[in-house]
Amino acid sequence: MRFGRHCLRYVASFVMALFVVASGCHSRQAGPANGLTQVRLQLDWYPQPEQGGFFTAQQMGYYKAEGLDVTILPLPQYGSVAQLVATGKAEFGLGSSDQVLEWNSNGLPLVAVSATMQHDPQAIMVHTDSAIHDFKDIEGHTIAAQTGATWLKYVISRYGLHQVRQIPSTLSVANFLADRDHVQQIFITSEPFFAKQAGADVRTLLISRSGYDPYRVQFTTRDFAAQNPDVVAKFVRASVHGWQEYLRNPSPTNAHLLTLNPALNPVRQARIRSNSWLPKITPRRGRIHLLRPFNTVTAIAGHHGRDM
Repeated sequence: MRFGRHCLRYVASFVMALFVVASGCHSRQAGPANGLTQVRLQLDWYPQPEQGGFFTAQQMGYYKAEGLDVTILPLPQYGSVAQLVATGKAEFGLGSSDQVLEWNSNGLPLVAVSATMQHDPQAIMVHTDSAIHDFKDIEGHTIAAQTGATWLKYVISRYGLHQVRQIPSTLSVANFLADRDHVQQIFITSEPFFAKQAGADVRTLLISRSGYDPYRVQFTTRDFAAQNPDVVAKFVRASVHGWQEYLRNPSPTNAHLLTLNPALNPVRQARIRSNSWLPKITPRRGRIHLLRPFNTVTAIAGHHGRDM
């Protein structure tokens, strides 16, 4: 049963995180400075409202209240969040639970410590008049996706597809606008908005509907988690507080994000702000509790391209 599977995945993920955070070992502080422990959070893209809770925690002083001096780093061009965290360039990074598993299988000892989205907001985007209405319909089509995209391998296997050609994603909507047959992997809160701003009518299909549904998580190295369980707990606790405040009043953080990423604009901010797509998170006995488990991202589909 779908609800049961999600609940089990939710509990298992956070039991693992709690084991790390609540470890009984004594912590080794990660570089105290002026009474605060310096911590770096590596984003997986440029500053965006999708990361708003972390910026709120920084701006409102929630991290400092926990004794942390948190620097939030945008992803460098051609940068890898996993490599940056694994090599000590940052203590925490943003990614997805499937990526953490893959990184571990490739020799990077990383572990998820908390999650902000129970359902992944990645999707495929097509023009409204496209013949693609379900994943089985991508047979015979070319799709622009991230190199090595595991979700696409899963979809091809599950739906028994044999003629799907993959090309690298450019992380832009330019090719989509120029080609009405273009099929593109996207983040549902980003590319559909810009495509519609450019005059395109789009539809989207959430990848989670195929059954491939990872969390969006924060992760660190296994060594850092084992040696600094108190820092991990403080970071998670302050981040939860930041997300609660951002969901209650996003305007101050959104104004700050505009200064960090001029590519954002007030129209997009308003449309994101008007939808309850962001995860609802509350601390409960040291855990993160996600509310509305089936609708963390689908609410925006009506504005950013209908979910088919």
